Amino acid sequence: MANRPTCLVGMEACCGSHLIARVLAKHGHDVRLIPAQFVRPFVKSNKNDYVDAEAIAEAVQRPTMRFVPIKTEDQLDLQALHRVRDRLITRRTGVINQLRAFLLDRGLTFRPGRVYLLRHMPMVLAEAEASLSPRIVRILRFLWEEWRNLEAQLKGLRDEIDSLAQQDASCRRLLDVPGVGTLVATAMVASVGNGSAFAKGREFAAWLGLVPRQFSTGGKPHLLGISKRGNNYLRKLFIHGARSVVAHAHREKHVLGPWIRQMEMRMHRNVVVVALANKLARTAWAVLATGQPFRKQTPLAVANF
Repeated sequence: MANRPTCLVGMEACCGSHLIARVLAKHGHDVRLIPAQFVRPFVKSNKNDYVDAEAIAEAVQRPTMRFVPIKTEDQLDLQALHRVRDRLITRRTGVINQLRAFLLDRGLTFRPGRVYLLRHMPMVLAEAEASLSPRIVRILRFLWEEWRNLEAQLKGLRDEIDSLAQQDASCRRLLDVPGVGTLVATAMVASVGNGSAFAKGREFAAWLGLVPRQFSTGGKPHLLGISKRGNNYLRKLFIHGARSVVAHAHREKHVLGPWIRQMEMRMHRNVVVVALANKLARTAWAVLATGQPFRKQTPLAVANF
């Protein structure tokens, strides 16, 4: 490719595609990454390498095709941090559930809450030595040690993410948006960069899957539950952030208070949380794309979702 004249290069967005795209771009080629689901409709007959290449060549020339922005190495590194953290959280949940199950089999129950069990585990192990078999006590201590190691690893990752968020100007602007912390800010920057891939905030919210699925025919619109498309991890973080705002925001003093109060009068709490996540996602995109800080001095106007 270095010896060929500059041309349009189309590739499916996959593992390693961002590295190849950056290398080809250095040689002057116009590289465009296409999501695999957008190439699928152009595949004719049986699937093979030649047919796939033909489908990509057809898709990359479509004027309405949507492409994936090429990620930098810093974005990929930050995205890797979040993926490792998410995997460790899943592993920690499995360890805690197994620990609770073993204790339940022996007649020991505890109220829900990871922090509560974490605080009382030394006492639990001390009492278990007197009433349980030596074998199960060794297993419990093994799980307890694994849990503590996971907590230490997660704390190290969180500290690194917090440090990176304070060093990046875009992340610092995003931190002013209600419900957006260091996790949401860094995950958003790692996923969408400066947000230039979207023309407006509604497109970003639709990409996150925070808009209703549509099944319309014959001029009759039918709106269903949210589509849940796009980045599952980032959507989850925005919903958790919105749930925190709904739970703790003062309805009279907070910038989103009047809007939340009006929504709570008409809708279920979970619907309010998702609607607020949609609003926060659009607001965060505007802050990221325009480079302007979030104006939190005046309350937001009440609007329907």
